[in-house]
Amino acid sequence: MAVDVNSNKYTFIFATVMVIVVATLLALASESLKPMQKKNVANEKRQNILSSIGLEVSAADAETAYDENLVEALVIDANGEVVAEPKVGAFDIDVLKDYKAGLSNIYKANAADMDAMKAALLAFGDGGVNYPMFVLKKDGENVYVVPVVGTGLWGPIWGYLTIASDGVTVVGAVFDHKSETPGLGAEINQASFQKPFEGKKIFDENGEYTGIKVMKGGAQGSQHGVDAISGGTITSNGVTEMIVRTLKIYEPYFLQLQGGGVEEVVDTVVDSVGLAMDSLNIEEVVDSLELSAE
Repeated sequence: MAVDVNSNKYTFIFATVMVIVVATLLALASESLKPMQKKNVANEKRQNILSSIGLEVSAADAETAYDENLVEALVIDANGEVVAEPKVGAFDIDVLKDYKAGLSNIYKANAADMDAMKAALLAFGDGGVNYPMFVLKKDGENVYVVPVVGTGLWGPIWGYLTIASDGVTVVGAVFDHKSETPGLGAEINQASFQKPFEGKKIFDENGEYTGIKVMKGGAQGSQHGVDAISGGTITSNGVTEMIVRTLKIYEPYFLQLQGGGVEEVVDTVVDSVGLAMDSLNIEEVVDSLELSAE
């Protein structure tokens, strides 16, 4: 029986079959490309981490360069303490995804109360919020790379800030965005905006935490601020918010870097006293005292 290719029934069946075939081919292609896409995303992340310490590498060399320079990858909780056995490794924590999943609401609701914010973060999800920190080598010393994420004018902004081994000085900064205004807020991903962060301090001379602020026309001579983007006030404010908030979480860790922490200082004193006692010959001291008494 001849098929009427001009009938509505034939047209409907043909269109349906074509949709199914094309959809199947697209699904297969998507699944087959997932490992490559995942690898590309991971290498872009490695490139950004390395860029924040001043090391520019290609995507092809990113994994090798990252492994060569990585000292350790830590997971920090909302109290700024290292998590001994995290459920998710530092590199696999997606701070942008977590931000979109509800953390942004916690940050906004508790912007004026850090204690309340930490309490909410510790109670969030299954076991609280965890934050990654990447310890890398630069010029023979450890540096500490922290991811930051916040909100610009039109959507999320993010980046990495690197702190020196003194726990105070900024080594480098990298920022990016998806939809900020070209020529204005979008300038956060340019070297002209990122370079001035180098050498800035996140604590003042009294040891008080300050973070780094993006300031409109007022950063000249400041150790704790950089110039804002002309015409990009909202994006600049977003950069300030995400840096000050995020580094506040890591503050206890950076304080330990500065002074070694109270426990470490006590241990050092005890060890010093022990060594001093070991160096004494108790019998000689006793004999000397007896002779003096005679």
